[in-house]
Amino acid sequence: MILLVFFRFVLTRPVYKNGQTVRITSRVLQEPVRYPFSQIISVAGLTVSLPLFPEITYGDRVVVEGKVERGKLVNGNLKTVIESRNWFYEFRKKIIDFYQKSLPEPSASLISGMVLGSKASIPEKFWEDLKNTGTAHVVVASGMNVSIVAGFLLGLFVLFLPRRRAIPLVLGGIGLYCVLSGLDAPIIRAAIMGTVALLAQEAGRVASAWRALLLSALMMLIVKPLWLTDLGFILSFVATASILIFEVKIRSKLSFVPGVLREGLSVSLAAQIGVAPILFVTFGQFNILSPVINALILWTVPPITILGAIGGMAGLILPGVGRMMMYLLYPFTWYFVKVVEVFG
Repeated sequence: MILLVFFRFVLTRPVYKNGQTVRITSRVLQEPVRYPFSQIISVAGLTVSLPLFPEITYGDRVVVEGKVERGKLVNGNLKTVIESRNWFYEFRKKIIDFYQKSLPEPSASLISGMVLGSKASIPEKFWEDLKNTGTAHVVVASGMNVSIVAGFLLGLFVLFLPRRRAIPLVLGGIGLYCVLSGLDAPIIRAAIMGTVALLAQEAGRVASAWRALLLSALMMLIVKPLWLTDLGFILSFVATASILIFEVKIRSKLSFVPGVLREGLSVSLAAQIGVAPILFVTFGQFNILSPVINALILWTVPPITILGAIGGMAGLILPGVGRMMMYLLYPFTWYFVKVVEVFG
């Protein structure tokens, strides 16, 4: 598999020359990042900044032209945008619209990001605060969200079915969640690792986290070799490896920390050991308080993710019930936003 990754990377890597004008046709497989006057998308391994309108959404097919400069497409010109008619994307958009109608910003965007990985409507000030506090990874759907969804589905299905029959349904739910939340590298990595763990349970085998981590990396790179240069892919795997190495040791030293914060703090500290140097080299800054801030807010992620998902789907059928669940979530989102604003 390692050799196959090498050959796939060499043979499929697009070769762009600086100054070359290119025309690219591609489907948008990641949520665009929007600013007051522009939107940024990634196509064929290149980042391109486009005018805010016409608005591009996850799943749309676009044709763009521009000049290549250091991995970016400058002077980008959007030639065509074909809106996706896939029911997955339509379903996702309806849930996000329901969040925005039910709650004020940035609470609506916070739930949209945690549940479905949508970054499009996050207010610019809140997004800057998230980046400054090192908590942006929490707001966009990540491996943690996949774990929460998988755990919830497994706990739900085993109430009615034998565990062996429940596991295929859980795997189907994980796959559906990956498509709805944007197919970003951290999501896929967690989905593959979770699938390996569940299949090991079904087969009566012991799952090795290290083997699952390596297997997920190789499978992803065989399918999409360009992920090898993707910062999200790199950070996801480095953070996971760092947690596997250091988390237990750190947690044993934090017996004086209240239980509600201990796990979040130990996980955050372990992950930061690996990712802090990468973040500092890439962006030239790192918030030393990031592990503490993460520990203060991580306990809110499970209720926001699970209740947000259930409330969003319920809101499409029974708007009153769904809106009531959004109101129940508001204290959690308010607390999250205030902590980020204070430290941001």
